[in-house]
Amino acid sequence: MIFLNQIKESLFFAINSLTTNKVRTFLSLLGITIGIFAIISVFTIVDSLERKIRDSIESLGSNVIYIQKWPWEFGSDFPWWKYMNRPVANIDEYEEIKKRSKKASAVSFIVSTSKSVQYESNATENTTILCTSHEYDQIRTFEIERGRYFSPIESIKGSNKAIIGETIAKALFDKLNPIGKNIKIAGNKLTVIGVFKKEGQDLFDNSVDDLVLVPVNYAKKILDLNNEMLNPMIMVRSVQGVDLLELSDEIKGIMRSVRRLKPIEEDDFALNRASLISQGFDQLFKVVHLAGLVIGGFSILVGGFGIANIMFVSVKERTKIIGIQKALGAKKIFILLQFLYESIILSTIGGAVGLFLIFIGTLITNQLTEFTIALSAGNIITGLTISAVIGIVSGYAPAYAAARLDPVKAISAG
Repeated sequence: MIFLNQIKESLFFAINSLTTNKVRTFLSLLGITIGIFAIISVFTIVDSLERKIRDSIESLGSNVIYIQKWPWEFGSDFPWWKYMNRPVANIDEYEEIKKRSKKASAVSFIVSTSKSVQYESNATENTTILCTSHEYDQIRTFEIERGRYFSPIESIKGSNKAIIGETIAKALFDKLNPIGKNIKIAGNKLTVIGVFKKEGQDLFDNSVDDLVLVPVNYAKKILDLNNEMLNPMIMVRSVQGVDLLELSDEIKGIMRSVRRLKPIEEDDFALNRASLISQGFDQLFKVVHLAGLVIGGFSILVGGFGIANIMFVSVKERTKIIGIQKALGAKKIFILLQFLYESIILSTIGGAVGLFLIFIGTLITNQLTEFTIALSAGNIITGLTISAVIGIVSGYAPAYAAARLDPVKAISAG
């Protein structure tokens, strides 16, 4: 009980000192506030960016393989000349994979282009036209807010049907219901049968908001599906429980067989997957986190020295009071805790103010931009923990010096 009373009284003296010396308290808070604001704001932005990127990568499909001409792994030593003469994926290979694969749950062939889309006097320029086989909805997750997806017959026959994104629907039709209306793509008439539910933009431009989806069998009537400019690809989704590497090995064998490659010949196709992008970003985020820690660390260091300096001044100003307290029987621990509490409270309040400023900043950013930034509980705990630790480290030396003062000399010096 005596020890608890000492802690309570020490805390009271610390709070009283902080409220009495408002200017000094403000200056002490400022250094830590700037430091915590610097380091936690970097962490918050990086965490939000990382979450956005990982969500975008996830939208590519964690269990999907993309068969393409070009690989996704780029570096300074990227041998582009080896890939220049590779053939592009074609619809016949798609049919063969669909027929032979035992580890694929769905296979889809895709080409894409950009065209103007028109409805009466309204038009959108450079709109992405995605031409897919019927299985696309089994590979890419999306929701249709109005209307429906293609029927198997419509996909096989290549009917002039289209599903449009929410942004396209708003630009062309405003408040009209697009279902059943006819749009024109490069002079060709298509009937809208569905509108995608709004997803919002992602970093890989993989959103359905700004695209028009049409059956690939319709597209081949007006487009050359072997044109590399259309970026032909085959998407293969694995059966549940099948490892992506197993599927990759099977697809590799099928593709080599279809293209009649000899055992000594290299693959003339790329098997891409989302994890390749994710691995590249993992290293980048480590570097950015480290940079944020270093930048914020210097700010925190300056704030810590500021608190230590002001605490030494506080000890000097209250030397006589310390002497009187010790003469009346105050223990060293009481004096030490008194100044240590003051330092910790100062630092923690400074950190809390910094976190509050970050929170206000996130609200403003979220209102003015489409990029969502969130101050996570983990970063709040990190900020307060760093503040408390800095308070302990910065305040210990002044507190220890105060606790060791001789009461007679302290009263005389005061």
